[in-house]
Amino acid sequence: MTPILVAHNPSWARQYRHEAAGIRAALGANAVDLHHIGSTSIPGILAKPVIDMLGAVTCLDAVDECVDAIGRLGYEAKGEFGLAGRRYFRKHDDRGQRTHHLHIYARNSADFSRHLVFRDFLLAFPEQAKRYSEFKAKLVDGIGVRREDYQAAKSPFVADLERQALAWSQG
Repeated sequence: MTPILVAHNPSWARQYRHEAAGIRAALGANAVDLHHIGSTSIPGILAKPVIDMLGAVTCLDAVDECVDAIGRLGYEAKGEFGLAGRRYFRKHDDRGQRTHHLHIYARNSADFSRHLVFRDFLLAFPEQAKRYSEFKAKLVDGIGVRREDYQAAKSPFVADLERQALAWSQG
């Protein structure tokens, strides 16, 4: 089984760029922007070895017409998957391990902006990124949070970082 967290891998940026090219082509003219987000986009911190990508589109409903094209890239469409205003896709390797997440929002979505601000905050403040990494390590190694409980266990900490990031972005 793949560990929950691993050390930063410089190849993640290259993997993102490779996937992004195919996704942009699949979305066509509807694609506005695509970003590498999540812990794999932050050098030096521990991360689940899953490339998170954030897409912005002109028309969210038009993404539904691209499901087959994105599927041909190996992605499984999950619809909103619990978050209104989002289209979510997952990709797995041949062992069934998840390798990529793709979150797509309308370009003016608050959730799209929130994800970018969070990433940019961690890039701008390495001490906060380090704090986040240490917290995640403590969850997994220190108190033994199970894989299926990991997201929920880190949510309060992430929510606090998001508040700081939003305050920072608003000057």
